[in-house]
Amino acid sequence: MSISGSLSNAFSGLTAAARGAEVVSQNLANVSTEGYGRRELMLSTRHLGGTGGGVRIDGVARNVDTAVLGERRLADATGARTQSLASYFTRVEAAVGAPGEPGALGTRIAEFESALVAAASRPDTAPRLEAVLGAANALAETLGSITGAIQKERMDADAAIATEVGRLNAALGRISELNHNIRVEQASGRDPSGLLDERQRQVDTVSAIVPVREVAREGGQIALFTTGGAVLVDGLAAEIGFTPTATITADMTLGSGALSGLTLRGLPATAGATTGMLGGGSLGALMTIRDELAPAAQSRLDAVARDLMERYEAADTTLTAGAPGLFTDRGAAFSATDETGVAGRLLVNAAVDPARGGALWRLRDGIGAAAPGPVGQAAGLQALADALTLPRTPASGDFAGGARTVQGLSGEFLSGIGTARQRAEGDLAYATTRRESLKAAELATGVDSDQELQQLLVIEKAYAANARVVAAAEAMLDRLMEI
Repeated sequence: MSISGSLSNAFSGLTAAARGAEVVSQNLANVSTEGYGRRELMLSTRHLGGTGGGVRIDGVARNVDTAVLGERRLADATGARTQSLASYFTRVEAAVGAPGEPGALGTRIAEFESALVAAASRPDTAPRLEAVLGAANALAETLGSITGAIQKERMDADAAIATEVGRLNAALGRISELNHNIRVEQASGRDPSGLLDERQRQVDTVSAIVPVREVAREGGQIALFTTGGAVLVDGLAAEIGFTPTATITADMTLGSGALSGLTLRGLPATAGATTGMLGGGSLGALMTIRDELAPAAQSRLDAVARDLMERYEAADTTLTAGAPGLFTDRGAAFSATDETGVAGRLLVNAAVDPARGGALWRLRDGIGAAAPGPVGQAAGLQALADALTLPRTPASGDFAGGARTVQGLSGEFLSGIGTARQRAEGDLAYATTRRESLKAAELATGVDSDQELQQLLVIEKAYAANARVVAAAEAMLDRLMEI
């Protein structure tokens, strides 16, 4: 081999070693960077005139296990969904309150029952009648506060949907733009790895909101499809539409048109916790909370309030037909045609409240009584106390069949929420474990600092060897010049 050929080979080796050191240093610098794909210098033998001509740099490869990445993204969506659901059930359960907890629904019912029993034992004592009124007001206020908490969950979910849709649209727009930039970089012969990293991060953002599958397209581009079959990116990015609602009441539903649904490219799009075109991630969970879970909880709470109202309309024999009992719908008797949200409208009858022009003696003698009866008469108070413990089949709500007391019905309401919360927490624990396992598998194909340092030593030796070749060729040329 000629001296010039040796120099050419050595210079190509030096160039490859320098580029290799640059790639290794970039890997080490990004060892903790989320979404970074490990780079590897691609080399091949260079041929000049049929003979070896050193080494050729073919480019830089970005190493990513696409199968593991795809499964990890689906796990991200499941984790985001189960986290949203578990958090919702935990908050609603806290709003209802645990048995025996101060201010809890079950505690308020027990306090009301105790006040009635105490008043029945001394019906002539005004403080005990006042205690009954206070306990009844507290019970009505607790039902109202739980209603407020449920509707707040719906409003919070609605606002979060708007936020998630904004994040989703922004990420899809960036992915479409990055697709174009990556194609341009590849066509120009430049390394698009940095753009690929950023695109992966944007797809990761999308995958937590809506579970997606990535499909490769020519020119380094990708298309994104939801697991529900919707096309989010394939050339141009899809636009998801949603209009938030500032205030939500119990009677407002998606079906009635009072609440906004999702649209995809201007057409209606479904999104459930595990189903629908845009379902399966955090967006589907939020839609499910707003349109299914919270309304179902409100329906059950309304059934508890209805049961309470109907019990006391039946227990007071002084009432005329259609007159409200001890508990009213903002002063009116219960109407089956207006049950939705009644728990939030529950008020103690003004006829028994001195602060609103009523009289305490009506608790003892009946709301429909024209005048006070004997102060020692306890039959009316005892009937009110018995109404709480009378087994009665609820007229509404998706409760299992069978007669229950008021305390039993409220306990079943709380139990249903607690059971759903435990199930959601179990799903969350599984989803978290699976995601962590897939994340570990993904990281295993990422940057290993020990491996990179070993590679750096190999590069250093190659660089030194090529430098010695250059030095030897230089000495030969110097010797030739001396002859």
